[in-house]
Amino acid sequence: MSTPKYQAIANNEQTKVKLDQGEIEVIAGEYQGNKGPASTFTPMHVMNAKLEAGGKASFSFPAHYNTAMIVIEGNVLINGKDHAPTDHFVLFGNEGEEFNVQALDHAVVLIMSGEPILEPIVSHGPFVMNTRAEINQAFEDFQTGKFGYLAD
Repeated sequence: MSTPKYQAIANNEQTKVKLDQGEIEVIAGEYQGNKGPASTFTPMHVMNAKLEAGGKASFSFPAHYNTAMIVIEGNVLINGKDHAPTDHFVLFGNEGEEFNVQALDHAVVLIMSGEPILEPIVSHGPFVMNTRAEINQAFEDFQTGKFGYLAD
């Protein structure tokens, strides 16, 4: 039930970490000590790995974090063995902390990892809350203008 907000983060405002054959764009959290500009309510990491063919990137997140990736472009190998092509979602088990991604061709991969908040989830329309009563309150707040407005 926090105050609504929006963070506009342009590409040139993202933290860039150069690799031998690519770069990591850090949006939230950090990569190798380089912090991203987004503020979050819970600990999380969100970043784009942009890799040239043969390029590798290694990642390390706490084992209890939920970690996933989406292959936006290209084909990648995870830990040197599991192939993930374009448009595939990969959900990691909470069994370790480190993994690496290697591009088989030019690849862009969205990496996400965050601490589980272990709260119930109820969604309806654009709202995600913890209870049906909170969803109803969100609709009422929206309809009465409590979310503010966007100026022209």
